[in-house]
Amino acid sequence: MEKLKKKFGSFSFWNWVIASIIFRLILIYFPKNLNLPSRPEVSTPLTSFRRLAEGYWLKQSSMSPYAGQPNHLLYSLVSVIGDVVSAMLIRATGQNLQLAYFRTLDSLDLVKQIEGSEVHSSGDVAALIYLCNPFTIVACVGLSTSPIENMAVILCLYGACSRLIPLAAFGWVIATHLSLYPAILIIPVHHFFQPPRKLFLQRHQQKGVLNQSKLPPGFSWRPIIHFAFWALVWSVYVLVLCGISLKQFGGLWEMFKSTYGFILTVEDLSPNIGVLWYFFAEVFEFFRNFFLIVFHVNILFIILPLAIRLHHRPCYLAFVYVAVCSMLKSYPSVGDSALYSGLLGWFVNELSDMQFSLFLFCGYVGVSLLSPVMHNLWIWRGTGNANFYFATATVYACLQIVLVVEGVSAMLNHDRKLRSLIAGKPQDAKS
Repeated sequence: MEKLKKKFGSFSFWNWVIASIIFRLILIYFPKNLNLPSRPEVSTPLTSFRRLAEGYWLKQSSMSPYAGQPNHLLYSLVSVIGDVVSAMLIRATGQNLQLAYFRTLDSLDLVKQIEGSEVHSSGDVAALIYLCNPFTIVACVGLSTSPIENMAVILCLYGACSRLIPLAAFGWVIATHLSLYPAILIIPVHHFFQPPRKLFLQRHQQKGVLNQSKLPPGFSWRPIIHFAFWALVWSVYVLVLCGISLKQFGGLWEMFKSTYGFILTVEDLSPNIGVLWYFFAEVFEFFRNFFLIVFHVNILFIILPLAIRLHHRPCYLAFVYVAVCSMLKSYPSVGDSALYSGLLGWFVNELSDMQFSLFLFCGYVGVSLLSPVMHNLWIWRGTGNANFYFATATVYACLQIVLVVEGVSAMLNHDRKLRSLIAGKPQDAKS
């Protein structure tokens, strides 16, 4: 195990972190030239800081203090801090995952069989992917609330991976409160508390000796009940605060109607990098409710098969769930892509044989460059139409589908290779 750790790539992690922070601060001083807050790829009806300021102004019935440049600068600095904190949590989680991975290989007596392969520090790689990702940078500089939402999701996963149940419950409640879709992360969080035993049993049964000391603990209701208790505590706390704040404005029912109801009914059809806005702008009103149910239930249909197939890899299951929600959510933004791109870095070693990596990279670069062009041709120059911009959104959705499918396939091939090594029959992972 120690030999493997010495093979980690040597690069100055903190130099890259400082460089990414300085780059963000430089871009913050040129907000008018970049005009990122008005980009539909960056700000959606759910993540726009301008709408947040408008809501605050309406609540106070006076001029909003957030309308001035100093407060915009303050919020940008908060977003920078949120990105750095998220990166540090991603790094710590990646280190915990890699340590657990090495311990699993050691328990299965597979360390010597992979010593010849190159091993990277997944925590550092994932943190740098998140910090240096252009999607993360524009979401931070573009006055989007995505950095705060992403930090809540990452906090939940960090707490679950570290078995800090109150922290995991807090992150899950806040993430669900800010955006409805992270609620499905309760499934991988549950799997974090119930480690798999199948590979261990297979290995020790082949030896003829079952060493109970090397086996992970079996199923237990205690951590699940503990998580449910803290989730209930944090939920009540958040709802009480919201109820007090909105007592004169319709209470909690008005909040649910204007937040979760707004997400589920897709009332705002302003363009974004998703596909629902175009579809519901064209569909007949008579069929609107039917297709709303179809699109939202589609996420629920995907949850169970993935949970069954990837139950032994809860962190990767969380990544897949985040990517699927980014594809199918009502108001996606580049901040969602920034989140699952950072989580993907946790599995840089397991997904080293993933296919179409270059194709996906070039596709994301192409969509990032073409999307502003198509939007400009449609909205400002008038030489195009909505189909121009929708075409880039469709390509973007297809790229995410390819990423999820190929990623899951590569992970299952990696697990198949481990099973073949346990059986003592080395073979091609794809066979």
